[in-house]
Amino acid sequence: MRKISLLIFSMLFVVTLVLSGCSSSSSGSQSSSKNEIVFWNPFTGPDGENMKQIVEAYNKTNPEFKVKNVSMVEADMYTKIPTVVNSGKGIPNLTIVHAERIKQFVDNGMLTKFDDLLADYPELKAENYVPAGWNIGEIDGSRYSLPLDVHSFVMYYNKDLLEKYAPNALDDNVITFDEIREAGEKSKKDKIAGIGITWTRPIFLSIYNQLGGDITSDGETPTLETPEAKEALQLLKGLVDDKITNKDGEDPGQLFKSGKAIFYPEGIWMQNSVKEAKNLNWGLTSFPQVSPDKIVNWTSSHQFVMFNDENRSEENTKGIMAFLDFVRENSLPWAKAGQNPAALETLENPEYKELPQAFLIENPEMQQTLKIFDYKYNGFVVEEVDKLVGDAIFGKLDIDKGLKAAQKAVEDKIKTNNKK
Repeated sequence: MRKISLLIFSMLFVVTLVLSGCSSSSSGSQSSSKNEIVFWNPFTGPDGENMKQIVEAYNKTNPEFKVKNVSMVEADMYTKIPTVVNSGKGIPNLTIVHAERIKQFVDNGMLTKFDDLLADYPELKAENYVPAGWNIGEIDGSRYSLPLDVHSFVMYYNKDLLEKYAPNALDDNVITFDEIREAGEKSKKDKIAGIGITWTRPIFLSIYNQLGGDITSDGETPTLETPEAKEALQLLKGLVDDKITNKDGEDPGQLFKSGKAIFYPEGIWMQNSVKEAKNLNWGLTSFPQVSPDKIVNWTSSHQFVMFNDENRSEENTKGIMAFLDFVRENSLPWAKAGQNPAALETLENPEYKELPQAFLIENPEMQQTLKIFDYKYNGFVVEEVDKLVGDAIFGKLDIDKGLKAAQKAVEDKIKTNNKK
């Protein structure tokens, strides 16, 4: 049954998270020599070069087990994982996966626990990591992963346009949707969008959670057809209908980079794209809020895991732990890729503190704003959210009908998954 379950998992759970480093082709092979740690990760974009820097720096310390960096297209990697674990052949020694996938990997019995390994590495502990990144790896009292980063979906803004259309909006360090609407009413007369509608998934989920909603009520049952979900979609549709946003089909990123949009919600990992724009005076702040009283920044996390492998030696495992401890102390190159490392060690580095995204984890209060949706059926939920939100807010789909259909689709997928 385990083999059947893993094969079904590989078909049902491949839902691509659109993040930086999730395009391009794979590199390297999956074979491992005696003194080598084969490290799979989905970093095939520009951030892949930053991860290579970390790996190369570690290998220069002349460890007994050197790390072999194997980057591959995210969807391909997630398809291959159940196949190699099921076959027992070609299993990577160490892998980076997204936080949202860990619970289902655990349910499928695919992950090796870190519990007994941490005793020899006392600095690999909760106190040394951002809570949102660390907590996600503990399930039912056991630790199944260690965090690399916490990467959030926030908001870029044009400083010059902000000064013109909403000069006091950031006085309290929070931009609300009411303030965006007010600024957009003024700017649309000059053919400048108030806000761009970009990746609809984190936009919707952030607002949904601000309103008190979540994608599950008990860790098992999905909750998409709710009053809070409807209110979130109506809020966005209202901005579209009142011409505060970009038009359907317009590229919000290009509008922002060309000075034709005040606000641009996007991931912290998109900084390099924004930096390419000429004569753009930009800043970075939290995702827009319904109320300044509750701040929510949609967040995910890249996590180190070890898939079950009876051929992984004790020595190889010790080599993996040594590498993870090195990463804890040497994640600055990853921060320079536009990410927020989860290890607090890097956060004290003066170079890191100058980076735009540093504000998100500069204190415990901001760290508490990071929301990771770690529902074990997250893959099924986001498939339906991705289909729903854009059509609903741009008037192509009735909101009530869309939510009802999304709820039923997720429930049906869960039933099919559990039957098998």
